[in-house]
Amino acid sequence: MNAFFNLGFPVSYLVIAGGGGGGYDSAGGGGAGGYRLNVSGESSGANSSAEAKLKLPAGAYSLIVGAGGARGLTALVNGSNGSVSAFASIESIGGGGGAGGTFRVGSSGGSGGGGGNSGAGGTGGPGTTNQGSAGGNSTHSARGGGGGGAGAVGEVAQVNSGGDGGNGLASSITGSSVTRGGGGAAGSSFAGDPAATGGTGGGGNGAVRNGATATAGTVNTGGGGGGGSNNTNSADGGSGVIIFTLPTQAIVTFSAGVTQTSAAAGVYTVYSVTETDPGSTVTIG
Repeated sequence: MNAFFNLGFPVSYLVIAGGGGGGYDSAGGGGAGGYRLNVSGESSGANSSAEAKLKLPAGAYSLIVGAGGARGLTALVNGSNGSVSAFASIESIGGGGGAGGTFRVGSSGGSGGGGGNSGAGGTGGPGTTNQGSAGGNSTHSARGGGGGGAGAVGEVAQVNSGGDGGNGLASSITGSSVTRGGGGAAGSSFAGDPAATGGTGGGGNGAVRNGATATAGTVNTGGGGGGGSNNTNSADGGSGVIIFTLPTQAIVTFSAGVTQTSAAAGVYTVYSVTETDPGSTVTIG
């Protein structure tokens, strides 16, 4: 190892957890997975400032790419929360599941799930500080609130549609600007309503009675799943992702079961990890 790096390699990172699943029946959209980033000049979750610079000494570090949460199957329960993503000491919280139409209260998470509504007002779940935004409330009968996104709260249910998902955030950590962490849109149980739209950055669209079906959050964005109507199922959240950069001098090896790509970016190498097995690690030396 180059003596210059004896005190640790400088690391930039973007760690996004799995998005929450959408709720069932007049349901809330799933919240986006927690979004943590330390790239100078860019925003971390909920439009907070980029996190502190990080140096990692040579050694082995844990890698976990969180799965998206499963869709809700009945109005009595929420969609499942997404799973945690983690890189070394950096942990992002899974997105909150969208509320079922009867349960009504969206789950808390990296970003919160939207509120559900099958006859009375529903409440969006809160996001996690500096990781994501709250889900939208449901104030109109049989229409849910949008799931929170990394960059914006979920939309409150509208007079003639479910709430849109909150938008995600853009990062150029890979060398080009990509938006991730969109919240899932809510469902509506009124035929003829327009389908609510998932937040930019991978949020799934909402379902409409006798019309549009819900769509899943996009894989490796942490996008929330779309909420269902009372005769159309909701959708799963999207898996998360870990992206980090290291100086080209660093020797990097991954354990078995890690799916990743790498690309040169000047004096750095960018590693994008899209899938891991339990116990996966990256060794830096």
